[in-house]
Amino acid sequence: MAKIGIFFGTDTGRTRLVAKQIAKKLGEAAAAPVNIGRTTLVEFLAYDRLIVGSPTLGDGMLPGESTGLSQPSWEEFLPQLADADLTGKTFAIFGLGDQKKYPDEFVDAIGILHDAFVARGATVIGRWPVAGYDFSASKAVDRDEFLGLAIDQHHQAMQTEARIDAWLARITPALQP
Repeated sequence: MAKIGIFFGTDTGRTRLVAKQIAKKLGEAAAAPVNIGRTTLVEFLAYDRLIVGSPTLGDGMLPGESTGLSQPSWEEFLPQLADADLTGKTFAIFGLGDQKKYPDEFVDAIGILHDAFVARGATVIGRWPVAGYDFSASKAVDRDEFLGLAIDQHHQAMQTEARIDAWLARITPALQP
């Protein structure tokens, strides 16, 4: 499959909107974004190049039924990858969070997804600087960078489009076939 797969988990729909924005900017290079709770492992693994996104809920959790969602999401999907070999697959991760309300778990989902993919042999690209954010802690930080694109639609929505554009400029060459 030549296109870039885009998969997202969501609670309020904000992550879906960002996924759609990313897909629109990538144009023909990307497949239509898919809610991770509405896909199969076979469909997910059909892509060699993926952009995945998730909000961080509550105390640093992935979205899923235990967080109050009425449908499955990343929490239910990740265990399906337990025996998957992701060697040769390239992932870029984006995450949504609220740095003021949850400063100790800001975009933790990026770190959780990153670790799950890397543990199964994937290459993860798309680190993003922590400069310009105001938070206390995050599982998504390695030294002075996030392990993916951090987005705060609550307090920095006006910066989202420019951040997406800059991030895509960085990762798109590595996502080419």
